[in-house]
Amino acid sequence: MKSPPRIRVIGSINLDIVARVHALPRPGETVSGGVLAHYPGGKGANQALAARKLGAEVSMFGCVGKD
Repeated sequence: MKSPPRIRVIGSINLDIVARVHALPRPGETVSGGVLAHYPGGKGANQALAARKLGAEVSMFGCVGKD
């Protein structure tokens, strides 16, 4: 049996925080009461996940910072 391809991904790993509100704020207005959702992603992380779902052995390399 042939072993799966080994892929190394170097790229971005992000966590998007999305606030959903009933309407966009107007200039100078603050809108509250929205619902927060967290979505993982980043071009590198998305590519690594896609390769893994296709059966590859994947390692992901990315930077972690205080940003």
